[in-house]
Amino acid sequence: MSLPDMALDSTRPSLAVAVDIGGTFTDVALVDGAGRSWRAKTPSIPSDPSEAFLNGIRLALEQAGASAKDLDQVLHGTTVATNMILEGKGARTALVTTRGFRHVLAIGRQDIPRKANLYTWVKPVPPVPASRILEVDERIAAGGAVLEALNEASVRAAAVGIRGMDVEAVAVCLIHAYANPDHERRVAEILREELPDLAITVSSDVLPVVREYERSLTTVLNATVMPGVTTYVERLEKRLTDEGAGVPLMLMQSNGGVAGASKIRVAPALTALSGPAAGVVGARAAAQACGINDIITVDIGGTSADICLIKDGEIGLTQHGAVGEWPLALPMVDMITIGAGGGSLARIKDGGLTVGPESAGARPGPACYGHGGTEPTVTDAHVALGQLPARLLGGRMVLDVEAAKAAVMSVAGPLGLDLETAARGILAIADNHMVGAMRVVSVERGHDPRDFTLVPFGGAGPLHGCALADLLGIRKVLITPAPGVLCADGLLAADLRSEFSRAMAIAGPMDPEATAPIIAELEQQASEWLDIEDVAAEARVIECVALMRYVGQGGEIAVAYAPDRAVVEENFRNAHKALYGFNLSAPIELVTLRVHATGVAPTPPVVSLTPGQTPAPEEHTAVSIGGASVDVPVLDRAKLGAGATFAGPVILTQLDTTTFVSPGWTGEVHPSGGIILTRGKA
Repeated sequence: MSLPDMALDSTRPSLAVAVDIGGTFTDVALVDGAGRSWRAKTPSIPSDPSEAFLNGIRLALEQAGASAKDLDQVLHGTTVATNMILEGKGARTALVTTRGFRHVLAIGRQDIPRKANLYTWVKPVPPVPASRILEVDERIAAGGAVLEALNEASVRAAAVGIRGMDVEAVAVCLIHAYANPDHERRVAEILREELPDLAITVSSDVLPVVREYERSLTTVLNATVMPGVTTYVERLEKRLTDEGAGVPLMLMQSNGGVAGASKIRVAPALTALSGPAAGVVGARAAAQACGINDIITVDIGGTSADICLIKDGEIGLTQHGAVGEWPLALPMVDMITIGAGGGSLARIKDGGLTVGPESAGARPGPACYGHGGTEPTVTDAHVALGQLPARLLGGRMVLDVEAAKAAVMSVAGPLGLDLETAARGILAIADNHMVGAMRVVSVERGHDPRDFTLVPFGGAGPLHGCALADLLGIRKVLITPAPGVLCADGLLAADLRSEFSRAMAIAGPMDPEATAPIIAELEQQASEWLDIEDVAAEARVIECVALMRYVGQGGEIAVAYAPDRAVVEENFRNAHKALYGFNLSAPIELVTLRVHATGVAPTPPVVSLTPGQTPAPEEHTAVSIGGASVDVPVLDRAKLGAGATFAGPVILTQLDTTTFVSPGWTGEVHPSGGIILTRGKA
């Protein structure tokens, strides 16, 4: 809970700051070892995100009565790599590959996106055209044996060709380099000699696993974002140094862990989904503070909603994620993203009402923001119904209610609907879009959503929490202490984390004698990385994982590794049955070995709110509920003490978000600061 009136003294505990930069606002969370916290929001600066980064830190430090030299830790979640990939604004890149494999990116895979039309879908243009792909003479076998020695003259010839292409980065991805990286590393050495001003990245440093298309694409995407991310990180480090902060910068990765800037410089694509991943980590921490381990998270921002399921406190990872149109086969938090947010536009299409995925964005934004927007959005529907009060941020932000109503009526009129029906229709469509995605991560994977607690966050999340829970039959909703800045809070709760993988030379039955030296090598790499990150021995955790499948399957399942074939295969059968509901009689084969290296972050101090009763509401507002106008109390969340209770309908306001508690729901403030909403009586 924010305590801006508490200053730090000379005996203060360690001080950590986390910064999450979004498209509209930059969120900052500052916490000390005693559990005191301060939060700040400042407008993002797209032309130079590092400026907003420092502005936010200064605001939080000012509240705490501290300065940059007092900082012991700086953590950051960034969308720089994500935006460059999505907008196609990465560095102009060339690709060097084995002769005969020039068209791997163009061929891709035979499948099409799940929701695409089979007859109208057009394969996206590869990020590197064939004209910027050069071939070198060499060949490694699938087992790692050298079939054809590297012809260094062909590499130098490729360097001459690249020199005339006006590129900023080069990706190197040779066939079967995951089994033997020697040729790839020598190619990189030569290219660095010949092209010292270019960023060079190799697949064996980024993704040393099978599947040429995914490996090539991931390496290329890593190369395209490398110059931009490297420049950005260096700018941040300089600003911190100039400000007097003498601590290393840690950045959030897509896998839900943080890593030092040195690792991110080599593999910047690891940060592609760092913002959403941080939110999931923060949601888990807030839930565990309330004694809850099974949750479904939904992060609703202005444009999108990110949904994730956490069972037994474990955040699942996948290597089948994507950024925009591109599969990115790096370990990342297993979540689904859909185009549904506060800025999603409501339009009439083919005689019916649709919502999203197009968004009004930050500018012009929803009509109620007064920035020139006229089309109705999900936010305008909330305002028109009265669920979102006209005055936010302590009165500093005033919404234009009449503009919101006029925007909603622009679709209500042609459809022959009244204002309330149209507004409710907009919200219902948006909610059902999100529920569909929530069923994918739960029902389609063998989980009953009614066994989970819903954790809605992001600026718009708490407005939808009760409605989404009702649609899924969920009876408990957790509103975290600061839902609108939960991604920044998540950075403070994240562990250091990295993965080290090695694909088997040939997939087949697990052979402990063959896997033992590979596991030993991967564990050595993990230990060396933990040394670089200066992780104390007692905080280190190294886990071994086997990626396995039935013979003939196209995808693997990650299970706990053991130096015993029977044990590992039983782990696989159990995981396959849990995921798909059945097992096969086919043989099981091992495809990849992976080691997870974790530097466990110190457990955050337990915050305990002062007990208090529910204060009388300072105001009431009219909300349209069930066709009638209801006088709904508005409570300032900051004034609710531990144990305070209330019953819906009620609106809770705070700096970073607004919560609408529907009729039939009751709420109680947990000592940790979270609010647990329960359907019916608690």
